[in-house]
This record gives sequence, C-alpha cells and structure tokens, in this order.
Amino acid sequence: VAKKLPVMLEAAKYFPEYRFIIAKAPSLDDKFYEQFTEGHKNVRSIRHKTYQLLLQSKAALVTSGTATLETALFGVPQVVCYKGSSISYQIAKRLIRVKYISLVNLIMDKEIVKELIQNDMNVENIKTELNKILKDQQAIMTMKKNYADLKKLLSEGGHASEKAAKSIVQFMRSVHSFTA
Repeated sequence: VAKKLPVMLEAAKYFPEYRFIIAKAPSLDDKFYEQFTEGHKNVRSIRHKTYQLLLQSKAALVTSGTATLETALFGVPQVVCYKGSSISYQIAKRLIRVKYISLVNLIMDKEIVKELIQNDMNVENIKTELNKILKDQQAIMTMKKNYADLKKLLSEGGHASEKAAKSIVQFMRSVHSFTA
C-alpha cells in the first residue's frame, strides 16, 4: 500500500471534479492512511464498507487480488495498480508464469481491465487509464460488456466454473511457490 497509494493520490489531483474514496485495509490503522491523504481535498477514506462504496462508484483504482473480481462483479470500471519492491518483482517475474495478475483477466484469459504493473504504474499512466474509464463511453461500455461475459462464465457452472477455479488455483500456486 505504501508504494501504490502515493502514486494513486498524485494522479487523483488531476481529477478535482471527482471525489476519491480509499477503502482502508482492515490490517492498517488510520494513522497509516493519514500520512498520505493529508492535504488531498478530494480524498476521503472508509473502513468496512467496500461493497457499499462499490455500489456508488463510477470507477476504481484497484490493487489486485480478489478486489479486482469483486469490483468487476459490481460492474465498476477499474484500473489494476500493482507495485512491489524491485527485487521481489524481478524474482517473481522469473518464477511466476502468468499472463495477467488480476483475477478478471486470468479468468477471461484476455485483457478486460488494464493492469499497470511496477514501472508502468506511474502518475501519467494512471491519469490516462482513469480518464478512459471515467469519460470514454466506448471503453466503459466495452468493459461492462466484458464484465457481463465474466458473470455469465462464472454462473454457467460446468466447464466455465472449472476454468475459473483452475485459473485461480494456478495463480495461487505460482504465488505460493514464489513465497514459500
């Protein structure tokens, strides 16, 4: 969070007409967030109300994990932002063989949501991608159509659910083998 949040907040400055709400991680205290949000007039934070927040969101910057799938199932256009330590990233890049990091893209086996990873997760790229999912009606419609396809795939059962489960298991195994 400490690597991603400052970059995301810097990009938020370019969208003064929008309010940015941070869904706080339960494991981090309020003081942690205050050091980053102080001075940002269009930024607030909440805790334990992520689903209510998603119901009211026009777009989201999401930091990977199950949150990407939850955001998609709520129909909220998103940009996935991930930045870790350089050493960890270089090691993971060599050990983990997956095309995508977001569950949405992994399950659909194509890019549905933009993933800004490591050095690509910078203010300029976040501004560009966030602008698309806030203002480009074609991009928004395409993402939402892909979300509908994702929901259909997940709800059909049989091979679709099996494929989704295999994608998740493959991803988790690659992460586990990296961290073990």
